[in-house]
Amino acid sequence: MQKEDQLVKLLGDLPAPVPVIAQSLERRLYDGYRLETLLLELNGLEKVPAYVALPAEGEGPFPLVIFNHSHGGDYTNGRRELIRSSPYLQQTSFASVLTGMGYAVACIDMWCFNERGGKSESETVKEMLWQGKVLWGMMLYDNMRLLDYMCTRQEIDANRIGTIGMSMGGLMAWWLAALDERIDVIVDISAQVDAQTLITKRGLDHHGFYSYVPGLLKYYSTLDIQQRIVPRPRMSLVGKNDRLCPLEGVQLLDTGLHELYAKAGYPEHWQPVIGSGGHMETMEMRAAWQPFLKKHLG
Repeated sequence: MQKEDQLVKLLGDLPAPVPVIAQSLERRLYDGYRLETLLLELNGLEKVPAYVALPAEGEGPFPLVIFNHSHGGDYTNGRRELIRSSPYLQQTSFASVLTGMGYAVACIDMWCFNERGGKSESETVKEMLWQGKVLWGMMLYDNMRLLDYMCTRQEIDANRIGTIGMSMGGLMAWWLAALDERIDVIVDISAQVDAQTLITKRGLDHHGFYSYVPGLLKYYSTLDIQQRIVPRPRMSLVGKNDRLCPLEGVQLLDTGLHELYAKAGYPEHWQPVIGSGGHMETMEMRAAWQPFLKKHLG
């Protein structure tokens, strides 16, 4: 993230960097992998609960996947989605699948979720706006600082990093990659949302307050942000009946990204998938993203 970047400026007053301090609370074998629960000092404002899941065998260094949990209106779930899934995700957990593929996986509770709850999303947005902060900027900041921490761990191969998530987690995946070049491979599920199309289709109320960045469309279209990811490998998966990701916008972004990846000389690195179903991860999607991640992350 570059401080002179206009996109970064729109994300509000971000915290001054503080040393990342990690407190390990528990280590145990869980569902065939090693699970560590931590409390992280990332932002100087509040401590951040996190999970790190490692393959059951080996010492690494393992490729790293940052898992971004979804919203779903369930503020009690948060990072627990990594280990127990959600009703709209496939029920073999991401922790089990990804560690089984040989990856280390990290996930935090985002602002307002699970052990960072107690204040509603709307209350947090209002308070932050008064303070010159933007909730989405603060969420992104925490995830970049998580990445800073994970890259210091000896079990992690800091040269092989991917990110994945659905819905809010998918938005986080492609935004994080747009802002942080350390992300090598991106998989976003049910998150290919073109902002202008969402306005045209009157779909704004299908989404929570968390991702609205004041002044964003004065300077950037959704494609403008996503082109920062080019030419890194990216798979974007959407259900054809997903009202939160209007197909007109999905197709608009596909056209633009197809041209950008082709111009960069890596047309095969852009892999859009429009499958069946609505706002969910289908088995078809899981069968698509696993080999894509394995091909590009190793």
